[in-house]
Amino acid sequence: MMSHVPSSERLSFPRQYARTQRFTLGLPRSFSVAGDGSRVAFLRSPGGEDPNTCLWVVDLDAADGTPKERLVADPRALLGGEEYLSGEERARRERARETAGGIVSYAADPNLRVAAFPLGGRLFVADLGSGEVRELPAIPPVFDPRPDPAGRRVAYVSGGALHVILEGEDHVLAVDEDPDVTWGMAEFVAAEEMQRLRGYWWSPDGDTVAAARVDNRPVPVWHIADPSEPTRTPQAVRYPAAGTNDADVSLALLRLDGSRVDVAWDRAAFPYLVAVTWSEGRPLTLLVQSRDQGRWQVLAAEPATGETTVLAEDRSDTWLEIVTGVPAWTDAGELVFVREEEDTRRLTVDERAVTAPGLQVCEVVHVGADIVFAGSDGEPMDVHLWRAPASGPPVRLTEEPGVHGGVAGGDVLVVSSSSIDRDDVATVIWRGNREVCRVGSGAARPVLRPDVTLVHAGDKDLRSAVLLPTGARPDDRLPVLLDPYGGPQFQRVVRARQMYLVSQWLADQGFAVVVADGRGTPGRGLEWEKAVRFDLATPALEDQVEALHALAERFPQLDLGRVAIRGWSFGGYLAALAVLRRPDVFHAAVVGAPVTDWRLYDTHYTERYLGHPDAHPDAYERSSLLGDAAKLERPILLIHGLADDNVVVAHSLRFSRALLEAGRPHRFLPLSGVTHMTPQEAVAENLLLLQVAFLKEALGLTG
Repeated sequence: MMSHVPSSERLSFPRQYARTQRFTLGLPRSFSVAGDGSRVAFLRSPGGEDPNTCLWVVDLDAADGTPKERLVADPRALLGGEEYLSGEERARRERARETAGGIVSYAADPNLRVAAFPLGGRLFVADLGSGEVRELPAIPPVFDPRPDPAGRRVAYVSGGALHVILEGEDHVLAVDEDPDVTWGMAEFVAAEEMQRLRGYWWSPDGDTVAAARVDNRPVPVWHIADPSEPTRTPQAVRYPAAGTNDADVSLALLRLDGSRVDVAWDRAAFPYLVAVTWSEGRPLTLLVQSRDQGRWQVLAAEPATGETTVLAEDRSDTWLEIVTGVPAWTDAGELVFVREEEDTRRLTVDERAVTAPGLQVCEVVHVGADIVFAGSDGEPMDVHLWRAPASGPPVRLTEEPGVHGGVAGGDVLVVSSSSIDRDDVATVIWRGNREVCRVGSGAARPVLRPDVTLVHAGDKDLRSAVLLPTGARPDDRLPVLLDPYGGPQFQRVVRARQMYLVSQWLADQGFAVVVADGRGTPGRGLEWEKAVRFDLATPALEDQVEALHALAERFPQLDLGRVAIRGWSFGGYLAALAVLRRPDVFHAAVVGAPVTDWRLYDTHYTERYLGHPDAHPDAYERSSLLGDAAKLERPILLIHGLADDNVVVAHSLRFSRALLEAGRPHRFLPLSGVTHMTPQEAVAENLLLLQVAFLKEALGLTG
């Protein structure tokens, strides 16, 4: 086991939280398991304050029978200088919320013989058996390199063109003269909203690449400027705002002999290419979705002609939620997918439901002889791993309450587990029912320990967490700070201690902190998730108020005469809603990177919940902050990164203008050079300190 970094113990929590990048540095991640179960590959930086992410291997079939961790590639040794990031790589990291450096992504063949990764815009390949790392002759900047299934060839993207290295020589497989047309890359909404970060897939025999052709020309051009550098030209980006054009995405089969076959499907009816899979002995399989996300089809493509046939389809009166890991095929040739019925997202095998109502499937981890998946059964605060055998009901693989994730291959399963009772994330490698070894972590140990009380609050049993100042007495009367996300696709209230680190620090500044998950958040069934249809504001805000009042009855320390709320992204939107629409409950707000006008947010996310703005303008008005600006009567601190290309700063600028035009005083903190994330150490640290100072002043706690 790697030791924790001792210097972090001397830091204040805000500085430690920033320096360790939210305690992610030193944590093993991005696991891959060889199909034959011989080894496991993963990424990890040397320590809790070191962002230099390295590639590692655990050999499970070591000669002496003892599994061993082995360092394969260290970026510092390979580069010998500062890392260069291309624009494409920066965008990919932003979409993936990646803040570390070094080797932050890699791709390997199914049996983990070789792994390819970009570094400093160059292409490197590692022999995972011998540990030899060599650079291949590629055209920089290299983006998303991937070896073929046999590990003989490597494809990659550079400048929007798809390349392949054959016998040591670089060949261009596909390129377009227009720079707004790319090959082998995911378009914005695929990477940001569909969890599809890649844009090409090798055939099982390694002779063909299925590549996405993305024509961004129909997408409106937006400009991201850096006002702190007036000599710098604003960056032009193609941003598909709600109601505008998406990129035109197609798929082509590019053979190494230079021939090309276009894959045909009804792209007018199903413009979104959600997922592609191509495995040995199985057809090239696509999942395509309609613009309104109420229909989708699983298609099999014929490589010789590009013609497709429908394998499965579904429709919904609301939307169909994407589940990562499907469609996929079992070793027996059965199609694994999901279906929404009986208030449940269920796993299906050849369209036969194999999970019971109430077991909410959230991710398919592995499909082989059987199926490993993650899901919540009755209690959304816990996410467990399950195995669905070829016959019989699914069996739960994890026992400890908490949040469990996994990666599998052959008879090997890597399980990463978080719980409310410990600081770290434990990673265990299993072979069958036997624990083989544990993967060491170098993550820093936090200088504080959250003391979390988890509660089912109110008539809706709202999953909530309450954190009080360390050493608080039962007769203390404490100002209250709500610290939610509160929106779709993300849970804040889970049995994982690391989720509450910032909340505990805020509590230790003199607040009773409340975190609550309301309607729209995942894990509690389809009706619960889809209660926000055509209204992202009202249900989310109502549930925060209900949780607050219910918890105040149970915890007399909560002073309802002094209540503030803070949040980022959807949480920032929710914080602004709170003081605008319920000033009788909320007395101050910190509003970070909020969506203030949903017409300015992207198509795939926004239209999923609010529909097309031309068809449902009332839904957009109901969910907008701008029309409520004149209602502001509470102190508000608005924060936004000027380089944000996801929730662009125009959201906060328009909101600030509306507040000014209505004569409503407010504070606005622009963050120069900051995107939707805040990876800069000094910025991340001081943001926490400034928020607390503002809240104390707004609630009259200073002096």
